[in-house]
Amino acid sequence: MEDTAHRPLGVILAGGRSQRMGGGDKGLLPLGGKPLIAHVIERLRPQLPFLVVNANGDPARFAQFGLPVVEDRITGYQGPLAGLQAAMRHALDMDEGARPSHIVTVAADTPFFPADLVARLVQAQQAERAEIALAASNGNIHPVFGLWPVTLEGDLASWLSSGEKPRVSAWAKRHRLAEVHFGPLQAANGAIVDPFFNINTREDLAQAEQLLTKLSP
Repeated sequence: MEDTAHRPLGVILAGGRSQRMGGGDKGLLPLGGKPLIAHVIERLRPQLPFLVVNANGDPARFAQFGLPVVEDRITGYQGPLAGLQAAMRHALDMDEGARPSHIVTVAADTPFFPADLVARLVQAQQAERAEIALAASNGNIHPVFGLWPVTLEGDLASWLSSGEKPRVSAWAKRHRLAEVHFGPLQAANGAIVDPFFNINTREDLAQAEQLLTKLSP
């Protein structure tokens, strides 16, 4: 993991349809004076040297962040699994000298995920000799926060074209899986916050706005 060129590729999954927000790009909604996805980028960039955004449509709307935008390759809305497959394919198509063996995915609507997410996912995957490592908290697995070997791209593409339900957890459980449990965050007012708190509604966005001022850096 000391070789920067071969560390995992960070992938921010921003291809959701945001139906509970009324559609559009949830990651571009303002939070604390900047787009929500900007908080995610700032959280992930210190953990990984190279990042991409998975999103569909005009990539220019993400130009301000200076990151490559990777579109889904499988037609029809297949959810996060399609973004995962596209990111794996993108990694496999990179120059051999910089090609990562794994990718790490995070969600564009989850601004407080752990600062040691990547290190702990890698540690668990190696220690348990697993293929995939997924984050968990408060008794729940968070399947879009994971470490994935790019060699599973073909298997995933076949799964997506087979007619199976495109659920991340269902596909992940077909492989050797390590679960990495993260504790809660402590807010300044004493409140306990799940680090994988994600923003689905306007009420969630308002709550995240309050949490920004209460969570320790």
